[in-house]
Amino acid sequence: MTPELSRTLNALGMLAVSVVLTLAYVYQLMLYELPCPLCLLQRVGFVAVGVGLGLNLLYGARPQHYALMLMAALFGGSVAVRQILLHIVPGTGHYGSPVLGLHYYTWAAICFFLILLGTAFMLLFDRQYEDRSRRSPRFGDSALAKFAFFLMLGLAVLNAGTTLVECGPGICADPPTSYKLIDEMGTNN
Repeated sequence: MTPELSRTLNALGMLAVSVVLTLAYVYQLMLYELPCPLCLLQRVGFVAVGVGLGLNLLYGARPQHYALMLMAALFGGSVAVRQILLHIVPGTGHYGSPVLGLHYYTWAAICFFLILLGTAFMLLFDRQYEDRSRRSPRFGDSALAKFAFFLMLGLAVLNAGTTLVECGPGICADPPTSYKLIDEMGTNN
């Protein structure tokens, strides 16, 4: 696998992770389904996977970047499985609306598994790590890589901001019922 193909695959992976985060925001903002603390931790896992992908786009593919992605996917997948186990017992209910018959946390577990699988697959190809004598510019000549990187960067910043608005500076409510920071600002007026 050439470094250029690796860059393209990393950009596509970053776009896929961005789609997952964007869909989570659609549910949060359009359906007013606030993410619970475990959902927020899953988002952190997706953003951390995006950091590994972004490092590959900025500095070229490195095993260390893939290792970061593997650790992030293991973290996010563990949180997702924990949430599945909380809601799998009959009578315990569920959290959020289903998407194509499965809840967000179940889709998150599937996505994290696919990230683990895809990252392990990428580690099989040594040619992507070749150090060429001429220094290639960041992102290469790939508009796709630039777009994917800045989209993920925007989603990461948005994630941090909306989490602060939802939870305030303290511990997040479980289950969340409103945007805590907005409520606190409203009561101070």
